[in-house]
Amino acid sequence: MSEVKDIHVESSGYVTTIEIRRPPLNFFDMALIQQIADALEEIDRDDQCRAVVLAANGKAFCAGANFANSGPPTPAAAKASSGELYREAVRIFRNKKPIIAAVHGAAIGGGFGLAMSADFRVTCPEARFAANFTKLGFHPGFGLTVTLTEAVGKTNAALMFYTSRRFTGEDAYRMGLASVLVARDEVRAAALQLASEIAECSPLGLLSTRATMRAGLADRVAAATDHELEEQSWLRETNDFKEGVKATAERRIANFQGR
Repeated sequence: MSEVKDIHVESSGYVTTIEIRRPPLNFFDMALIQQIADALEEIDRDDQCRAVVLAANGKAFCAGANFANSGPPTPAAAKASSGELYREAVRIFRNKKPIIAAVHGAAIGGGFGLAMSADFRVTCPEARFAANFTKLGFHPGFGLTVTLTEAVGKTNAALMFYTSRRFTGEDAYRMGLASVLVARDEVRAAALQLASEIAECSPLGLLSTRATMRAGLADRVAAATDHELEEQSWLRETNDFKEGVKATAERRIANFQGR
């Protein structure tokens, strides 16, 4: 298991909580995704755990990758790094036990992709969900072209992708993106309650049913991330991507030129 420094894992009864601890915005990188994947694989080997809550402390659930302050220096290094990250992400989708994401704040970009790796999302009106890739001059990643489309349908997914609009927790609940909508200070408790309800069921029946419901999902995500990576790789070299990252950092509308 990778060194655990950015997450905290705690069990109570048949439920295990994985808490992301990179406040306030919980930006992700390969190390964080690897830690979550390792934790889930360990949980799969624990017969005492029947359901998982994926939560975060700080202001956001996960505000995505911090393009402004990090990133490989060359296109080749960027592609290699992103490819490694996506391989770790696919490991998350291969876990065997139900996951409930407690989304109390922003889930943006790849952070949104992480939230979509869960079976269910519990959220609040103050939360924000955004696949903001096109505003960066970029292509969606983290398997969102599969997971988001399967969750809310092609038209709603396209709306989120094409506009890069931020959707509230209430929007997410209305479109079926979130399963439970509660007050912000109740999100974690509601996620734990749902996990506990799931954990009351037969563990063998639960694992069997989930395997059927998610059959092939990890393979579809793996194929999607391969394609997403190819698109992201050439877009990363464009002037539009540089302008999108700069405009986002400066909190202004980008002046895209299509090159």
